[in-house]
Amino acid sequence: MSKLYNITLNGTLIGTSELEKADAPMGVAFGLIEFNGIESPYEFFKEYCLNNQIELTSDYPEDKMISTMSIPELKITSDNGIEIKGVGNQITGMDNKEYEISIFGIPYPFFEEEFPHHIKEYENMFNKE
Repeated sequence: MSKLYNITLNGTLIGTSELEKADAPMGVAFGLIEFNGIESPYEFFKEYCLNNQIELTSDYPEDKMISTMSIPELKITSDNGIEIKGVGNQITGMDNKEYEISIFGIPYPFFEEEFPHHIKEYENMFNKE
């Protein structure tokens, strides 16, 4: 059973993610975003980033594809209200495909406690006969 994480921006719930993927040694968790009432995530994040002086790493208006630098007011919390904090986060995606959220530099031992399945998956990569 995977956990569902809430994604809020300035205290407003904008979506959820299972943070189903990880780079365990780097303390990175990422996953697809299921948006909550946002018709065009591209327009939403582009406007937010422009209004809040947040740099875009890529912006392709013709494809409605965007990638942001870290958004400080973007918070990711577990179902029991614990914030998943790292050194930064990033939103990447395209309107007619999917969007992903990445959280970088999640410290240990918190990473191990919150994502034991990712640690196990990583360790299993080296234990194959």
